[in-house]
Amino acid sequence: MTDPFAALSDRVAAPVEAAGPRLVAVHGSDRRPSSSGILWFPGLVVTAAGTLEREDDLAVTLADGRRLPAVLAGRDVGTDIALLRVQGAGEGFDAPGPGAGQDGVRVGQLLLAVGRAEEGPIATLGTAAMVGGPWHSPRGGRIDRRIRLDLALDRAAEGGAVLDGAGRVLGMAVLGARRRGTLVIPSATIARAVAAFEARGRLSRGYLGLAMQPLRMGRGLDAAHGLIVVGLDPGGPAERAGVRLGDVIVAWDGVPLAGGGVREVLERLDPDSVGRRVALGLLRGGDPTRVAMTIGERPSA
Repeated sequence: MTDPFAALSDRVAAPVEAAGPRLVAVHGSDRRPSSSGILWFPGLVVTAAGTLEREDDLAVTLADGRRLPAVLAGRDVGTDIALLRVQGAGEGFDAPGPGAGQDGVRVGQLLLAVGRAEEGPIATLGTAAMVGGPWHSPRGGRIDRRIRLDLALDRAAEGGAVLDGAGRVLGMAVLGARRRGTLVIPSATIARAVAAFEARGRLSRGYLGLAMQPLRMGRGLDAAHGLIVVGLDPGGPAERAGVRLGDVIVAWDGVPLAGGGVREVLERLDPDSVGRRVALGLLRGGDPTRVAMTIGERPSA
């Protein structure tokens, strides 16, 4: 009779071995061990932006042990995605199939987080602990699916691939807020970022040109929420539209702010918002007013 434990072990090991040639160790820090990356296309490596502590003197170690220099081709902290261009890589890489399978991920499904340290591959088996719809990261990045894994991610595996039982690449494994928990950046989100990096070297984000602080008006459960304008960028969309210091933003396109603070507005400034018209409901000296503006594109740092 077939040993079920041995059969399961072989079933788990097979996709790890198949993914091995696509995984690299990424050297982007002098203070921590290498992180991991995915060979997304020939000569292009996707990794976690949060693991890169510098933007030059980057390198990757391939499955065959070669260490090659790399340059940063794009970085977006909102989605935690960075793209590296590997110098001298040639055409020897197998491009992974950025799986469409993340739409079928179910809670409790067994998934693998795989990466590469300098010593060799790293693999961790766990379950999909939570699966949800689109969400925005604390830094305003739009993520296509919320997938949280019930596994302890080795820091050297951060930036590596998340695989289903068939070996499909569902996305990239990253550590969550405050470096706790394991999240998946879906392949659909990665593909969109890679296309933007290749076209412009960065991922566009909406821009109002103002600094805000949360303001609670009144007491109790019925208290209204707003954001007081404490700074205006000269020539920015908000200043051109007539927003003034001290104005209190209380509504976005007629919908009152729900008390989510500055993040509530940042979540609306995703790449799709650039060029969109928006009406801000304001309190100016206690009197309601309305200002319409066109959302700009955030200048590159």
